[in-house]
Amino acid sequence: MKKRLETLLRGAVARLQTEGALPADLEPTVLVERTRDAQHGDFATNLALALAKPARANPKQLAEKLVAALEPDATVVKVEIAGPGFINFFLDPQAQFGVIRAIHDAGRGYGLGRAGAGMKVQVEFVSANPTGPLHVGHGRGAAYGAVVANLLAAAGFEVHREYYVNDAGRQMDILAASVWLRYLEECGEVLVFPSNGYRGEYVRDVSRELHQRHGEGFRHPAAAVFADIPADEPQGGDKEIHIDALVARAKALLGPEGYRTVFDAGLDSILGDIRQDLEEFGVRYDQWFSERGLTETQAVERALRKLEAAGHLYQKDGATWFASSRLGDEKDRVVVRENGQMTYFASDIAYHMDKLDRGFDRIINIWGADHHGYIPRVKAAIQALGGDPNKLDVLLVQFAVLYRGEEKVQMSTRSGEFVTLRQLRNEVGKDAARFFYVMRKSDQHMDFDLKLATSRSNENPVYYVQYAHARVCSVFRELDEKGWARDLALGMAHLNKLVEPHETALVGTLSRYPEVVEQSALQHAPHHLLHYLRELAAEFHAYYFAHKFLVEDAALRDARLNLIAAIRQVIANGLGLLDVSAPEAM
Repeated sequence: MKKRLETLLRGAVARLQTEGALPADLEPTVLVERTRDAQHGDFATNLALALAKPARANPKQLAEKLVAALEPDATVVKVEIAGPGFINFFLDPQAQFGVIRAIHDAGRGYGLGRAGAGMKVQVEFVSANPTGPLHVGHGRGAAYGAVVANLLAAAGFEVHREYYVNDAGRQMDILAASVWLRYLEECGEVLVFPSNGYRGEYVRDVSRELHQRHGEGFRHPAAAVFADIPADEPQGGDKEIHIDALVARAKALLGPEGYRTVFDAGLDSILGDIRQDLEEFGVRYDQWFSERGLTETQAVERALRKLEAAGHLYQKDGATWFASSRLGDEKDRVVVRENGQMTYFASDIAYHMDKLDRGFDRIINIWGADHHGYIPRVKAAIQALGGDPNKLDVLLVQFAVLYRGEEKVQMSTRSGEFVTLRQLRNEVGKDAARFFYVMRKSDQHMDFDLKLATSRSNENPVYYVQYAHARVCSVFRELDEKGWARDLALGMAHLNKLVEPHETALVGTLSRYPEVVEQSALQHAPHHLLHYLRELAAEFHAYYFAHKFLVEDAALRDARLNLIAAIRQVIANGLGLLDVSAPEAM
């Protein structure tokens, strides 16, 4: 109905332009919103106020002209002008029942829109370093990114879901060294494990498998491994220098082929675990993009050469710097260190050049909130490469904080002391985890309440919404048990019997669903959809307790059954976008 009214208003503007009452070059944005107070009608627009200044007209008089130029519409029973020039629309309550037929006709397609007009959008999310299993902090970004992608697709965008695999660089070298040192312990070597190594049990698991596959082929005496290695922090040294020296020693002793085998053992095992974890969490990707591939195809070098040719690089203190401060960043950034090693940022520049080359209309990066300061330098790189930095949207996600009772659970991938996403899912279930993760705006702090997530009560929001769907199903099971048939056509023909306040309110809420999906998609705000589903569930539960559905009057019974079937469909559609199940019984 909102779109219909906007079309009527655009027609009125065009007629006034033809008559000379409005400038012919005006291209107004026509916005119609639902009113908050039924006394002001069902919908309202501020079009006259927005056009008054460019048209050099009194807004109230312009509103009168717009109303007079509107084509008659059977669904609009009254149009009023309020205040300084607002136009309020009052709709025929019976005409709004058409949404029930629309839901039945569209089924799973109800709510899908065309706002995206087929624009190509890449959504890159999670992209956690494959140095350990995903923990509950990563889960929020996974749920949020997946739902944003689903919503964009529902709104008519062509969506490409991508995971950027950080399978190169220093942290991966530290993981490889950690795996090798644990492997040496499997071989019987006695050593002091570095304080800055990866200490989780998963590293031991990889090392055991490496030992089973390759025996002692990669064994070297601990004395040779640690000979002349700078002291670790507990011994009064520097932990960073210590671990870097061990990485260099691993590369020297194992050689390129042996080191690659150890490196890949850690990468393949952990990345495989991440893939499985995300699939079981309902998160799927169109592409897993390898950072190492950027290096192996010399994409990083090409990106830096392009920046250099455009005059954006310079040399200082033996390093190569990107002059990002000229393009809005707070300071310049190193892209090649003094030792010739390229930085993570250099790889990120090449990755975003690749995104631009693939022709996406929009690029959405979903990052942890701690990456906020990284945004200006990436936008500067896109601009320096000749792209449009406005094509990039960076959506920040606060990590969820897990509590057990009053105690906050500490999480550290390096130390191995963390709760994995898999553990959380096993404890509360996929549905509750997905639902809870998107209940708030992504950039708001979130405490994950384990007790609430596992409760079977109305206070548990996912249970409350799912129970509404299951309750509708129970009504239809009861209908079958009674041996009564449901006449869809009869119900449609007698929707005018739905005169109770609960019924008219539900019809209005159902009609809002496509708008909610579009708003949630364009604002990257899944919590709007979630709040809508809770509102719809609450209205249905109130209706369920206030009225009997399986009444003797067949026409009224089938009208009500058509209404609750439409409610069931919309709840299922909404939960589907969240990738939360819609159970038939609970």
